[in-house]
Amino acid sequence: MQNLTLTWQSAGGAAAALHGGSYAASRWRRGPLSAVLREAGTLLALFALWQLVGSLSLMSTEHALDRAGWIHRTELALGLPDEASWQAAVTPYPVAVKAANYYYASMHFAVMIAVLAWVFVRHRARYPWVRNTVVITTAICLVVQFIPVAPPRMLPQSGFVDVAAEYGQSVYGGAVGGVVVAAQLSAMPSVHVAWCVLAAVAVIRVSTSSLRWLVVLHPVLTVAVVVVTANHFWADGLVAVAILLFSYAAQAVVGRRRARRQAAAAAGRTRGEAASAPDDRPRATARGAGSRGRG
Repeated sequence: MQNLTLTWQSAGGAAAALHGGSYAASRWRRGPLSAVLREAGTLLALFALWQLVGSLSLMSTEHALDRAGWIHRTELALGLPDEASWQAAVTPYPVAVKAANYYYASMHFAVMIAVLAWVFVRHRARYPWVRNTVVITTAICLVVQFIPVAPPRMLPQSGFVDVAAEYGQSVYGGAVGGVVVAAQLSAMPSVHVAWCVLAAVAVIRVSTSSLRWLVVLHPVLTVAVVVVTANHFWADGLVAVAILLFSYAAQAVVGRRRARRQAAAAAGRTRGEAASAPDDRPRATARGAGSRGRG
């Protein structure tokens, strides 16, 4: 099973072409085409960066397993549930395992793309907030992923099983047609968890439908799936959510500062207009005032 079918070179080239098309469309005629091409190019550029980071690291990959083992031991010392026991509870049920593998491989991108498209088409004014959150959160996750950390499935000595490989559903198998697939040592933090929570928050904040709360099922299922498939530790998801919260806070701070600057600029313009406006109030002449005084 393959869920990533573009190299970073292909994705980067496509992103550049889309941005070029967006510029040409903006010069040719006004309409939604330019915005659609620009946003698609931005997302593809982010994907290209993701693929590139997967092939690089700031530290030796030799210690990726050591870091994963340290995370697991630390979680157990802190009293967090053992992910291996959660996985062991599901492995006797092949249908559930196969469904979890499929959900991990397919829903990550599908749900995010669907949410972005929905916000762009139906709630354009809120789209920049959602898009910026995706970009900021993913970029920070990618910076952290320069330090390679192995996923739990690479720790069989700790009781984990690579269930996707067992059932022939691994998205990290051999390349197809020379295509490079996702890196296997980018477990920390979990972009899967960051994106599923982001998508749920976006739908809940933007939509007014009473059914919008059903989207909470997506992060719940995703967290369960990444644990059951042994692709991420609890800590990977917790760090991802912390990064997401930071991106929200950063945008809120920037938004408040921008609002204050705009309010100050508007107040300055108002004062300037008041100072330059002619005074239409009637003025009494000195003689007239004197005459009234003597009377």
